[in-house]
Amino acid sequence: MTNLNAVDPAAVAQDAHLENADVIIGKNTIIFRRFLRNKTAVAGLVIFLALTVFSFVGGYLTQWDKETIDPFNIGMPPSAEHYLGTSQAGIDLYAMTVEGTRISILIGLVVGLVSVLIAAVYGCTMAYFGGKADKVMLFVLEALIMMPALLVVAVATSGGGAGLKRDLPSWLLLIIVLLVFSWMGTARLIRSLSMSLMQRDYVKAAQYMGVPPRRIVWRHLVPNIGSLLVLDVTRGVTGAILAEVAFSFIGIGIKVPDVSLGVLIGGATSQVQTFPWMFWVPLTVMFLLTGSLAMMNDGLRDAFDPSSSSSGSARKRKARNTSVNRNAS
Repeated sequence: MTNLNAVDPAAVAQDAHLENADVIIGKNTIIFRRFLRNKTAVAGLVIFLALTVFSFVGGYLTQWDKETIDPFNIGMPPSAEHYLGTSQAGIDLYAMTVEGTRISILIGLVVGLVSVLIAAVYGCTMAYFGGKADKVMLFVLEALIMMPALLVVAVATSGGGAGLKRDLPSWLLLIIVLLVFSWMGTARLIRSLSMSLMQRDYVKAAQYMGVPPRRIVWRHLVPNIGSLLVLDVTRGVTGAILAEVAFSFIGIGIKVPDVSLGVLIGGATSQVQTFPWMFWVPLTVMFLLTGSLAMMNDGLRDAFDPSSSSSGSARKRKARNTSVNRNAS
């Protein structure tokens, strides 16, 4: 006859083991938790996402666009009809700010992402093949670094690039020029890091097993420098936005009728006393953009830092509400 109140010792031991077991947290989860615990970084992410959404949907909140002139409101301060005022030509500043923010963010994202991708492929390839291939590629890299970026941008976006300029918008032409000069420093750093990775046993084992070079680069080298690449993306986006503003401010970047934050800031500098809203609005947006990216970069750097104490424990206690008593059959 079976005792219904009997306790199975094996079941009790198993429940106790599960109750006291430590569950390993994945690396990506740890990094994500570190980032979320950094309130400054989260605030930066929220600001950047809000500006990105504003740049794409903000135009639907007004009846004006960047080309329509309001002859009855020329050089007017912010009002109910024109949220951020109008320019000295009667164009709505809100509409121009939406367009300029979208162009600046687009330039920053494309240049930041693509330049890091180019740097990763170029730097890892140099480290993998080494020898003569490394020397030739390093010579090309150093030659590109020595080229005067400011002069090339001026020629490409001005008279010297007139033929190409007729076929491409000025912002797209600026993206191409910035991509040419924005990846070399990162590629040189990736090369030095990848050379140390090439001495690791798992990379040598993959080579001896006949794994193709492309797969070794993408499966063994690039993932091990992933934290550097992520940080370089945020720095690259910030650098591209600042470069666009600087080049457009001095007249060799984005050209009218295209609009960007640099164009708005540069065009309003001489009228800062007469039309202050024309200067301070795009300047504030630029500070919010670059400041939010800097906050995100600091948070990501702390999140990827193995010595950071903001992540908590790498193991978590898994709580279970299990019944100790089981009916024995």
